[in-house]
Amino acid sequence: MTENSRLSPGDTAPDFTLADADGNEVSLSDYRGRKVIVYFYPAASTPGCTKQACDFRDNLAELGDAGLDVVGISPDKPAKLAKFRDSQELNFPLLSDPEKTTLTAWGAFGEKKMYGKTVTGVIRSTFLIDGEGKIEVAQYNVRATGHVAKLRRDLSV
Repeated sequence: MTENSRLSPGDTAPDFTLADADGNEVSLSDYRGRKVIVYFYPAASTPGCTKQACDFRDNLAELGDAGLDVVGISPDKPAKLAKFRDSQELNFPLLSDPEKTTLTAWGAFGEKKMYGKTVTGVIRSTFLIDGEGKIEVAQYNVRATGHVAKLRRDLSV
C-alpha cells in the first residue's frame, strides 16, 4: 500500500453497503445529512479492539449530542460481531467486511508495522464524514487506548 491510497480531508468518502451484526445491510449513504465517525479495527473481542469499542460506547451519548453517529467496521463475520456487541453491550452498528473491499477502499488495509515487523492487515483508522459524504478527518494508525478521548478533544465534543 502506498500513501497515495489513503484518504484525506475533502475527499469523497467511498460508499459501502455491508452487513451488520444481525445481517442487515447498512450503507454509508444511510447517514447522509448527519455526521458519522467510521472507524476500522482489526478483530472483534481482542483486547485493543474491545477497549476502543467500549470507549466509543461509553462516549456515544456525548458524540450523539454533538450530532455524530458511530459505525465500526472489521473483517469479522456478522455472527462474531453479534457476540462481540452483546458481550460488550455495544450500542452502535458493527459492520462486516470479510472480503476487505471497504477496508481497502478507505486505505485501512495494507502493510503496517507490528512489533517491529512489516505485516499486511487492518490499519486501525478513524474518519469523520460530513453530512454530504465528504471526509472531514482522516486518521491512520490510531491507538486503541485513549483514541476516543483524543478524537473528542480534536472535535471539541
